[in-house]
Amino acid sequence: AANKAADAQSYASDQAMQAQRSEFDKSVELLKPYTDVGADAVGMQRAFTGLGTPEDEQAQIDAVMGSPEYEALISSGEEGILQNAAATGGLRGGNTQKALSEYRPSILAGLLERRYNRLGGLAGMGQASASQQAYSGNQLGSNIAGQLNQQGMASAQNQLSKGAAWSSGISGVAQAVGQF
Repeated sequence: AANKAADAQSYASDQAMQAQRSEFDKSVELLKPYTDVGADAVGMQRAFTGLGTPEDEQAQIDAVMGSPEYEALISSGEEGILQNAAATGGLRGGNTQKALSEYRPSILAGLLERRYNRLGGLAGMGQASASQQAYSGNQLGSNIAGQLNQQGMASAQNQLSKGAAWSSGISGVAQAVGQF
């Protein structure tokens, strides 16, 4: 009976650990897109700040300069500067040339900053997801340790029950012999 009870408790503990591992694996899979995007965003931010290779940094700048957003802002902004200059008669003036020469770098700087900040949001989302996975992993470890402890206690109780049964049997035989 003690063996059967210990086996049943051990089996139930194994089942609990498998269910917990399965749920942990599901949560990791659900959070994977967020952690992946966060890791990518951190890599891009590193490139933006010059912590990567010069080629990585240039690739990020080129990506912004090749974006439809950049092209649209440059096109409409330069057209607006030229139309304003034409309307005021200053098309060939120094102010117009100065405005045109400062416009592209200004737009590029603003878009680079905006992209860096957007990447920061994605990096934060990835970090939060990774933290949730770490917390879940710690909980899983604690729960499995508890289940293993229960298995150990069941095994110990089994051994104690066997010992008590043997002791009781030997004691009974000894009493019978003593009475005889």
